Amino acid sequence: QVQVVESGGGLVQPGGSLRLSCAASGSAFRFYAMAWFRQAPGKERELVAIITSGGTTNYADSVKGRFTIARDNAKNTAYLQMNSLKPEDSAVYYCKASYRSSNSWGQGTQVTVSS
Repeated sequence: QVQVVESGGGLVQPGGSLRLSCAASGSAFRFYAMAWFRQAPGKERELVAIITSGGTTNYADSVKGRFTIARDNAKNTAYLQMNSLKPEDSAVYYCKASYRSSNSWGQGTQVTVSS
């Protein structure tokens, strides 16, 4: 089972960009589907984007055209490139690694979009 650690969060102005990284341990990373979720205060955790082991991607409607999920199997890392950020994108962003019945979550990284 892989362990994952997120990084790259921070404070950014509306319209700005951030790139989140999710570093995974272990040699089986390439078999895992990787996903980004987010949770804002008082709201449920929601799926933002997912990339399968084969590279197929899917996005929440609210981020389509602005966010891009990618993975680098050689570096055991998944990424979330976030452009044209809006205040409503502010949340704790979590990375999740999934393979069959195995799921691993990171501790989260805070993204705040504010002027």
